[in-house]
Amino acid sequence: MIERVHEHIVSELNQSARTDTIFILTAIILNLLTLAINTIAAQSRDSTTTTTIMGIFVCLIIVVNIVAVFGLLKGKQTRAKLINGLLKMYKDQGVDGYYDESLLSNYDTRYNLFILAVVVTGLIAIIVPFIIR
Repeated sequence: MIERVHEHIVSELNQSARTDTIFILTAIILNLLTLAINTIAAQSRDSTTTTTIMGIFVCLIIVVNIVAVFGLLKGKQTRAKLINGLLKMYKDQGVDGYYDESLLSNYDTRYNLFILAVVVTGLIAIIVPFIIR
């Protein structure tokens, strides 16, 4: 039974990693794409339409980035809970010496860096076109 629980936890960790990757890639690709679109729009002469379009894209960036950040925070919490479960299982089985608990802080740092990358590309996608305008 322990083997099945272990397989299930590892499967959940893999699924969580795939979900986190989707959040990160979606947010960063959207940020860069919107940066390009709004930069081109900022060079347009029709100010009312351009400003409206840019505003809509800014709203989209904000919503998608908020969703990505909350998704990553939940992924971070989920990973910590799953790994803590694994560590308890390993301790109960007497094999806890094979997993270094300092990996938990490494995972936290990695999630924080991913969140920073999403937020910074989002801010750049919002600010740069308005500077060009």
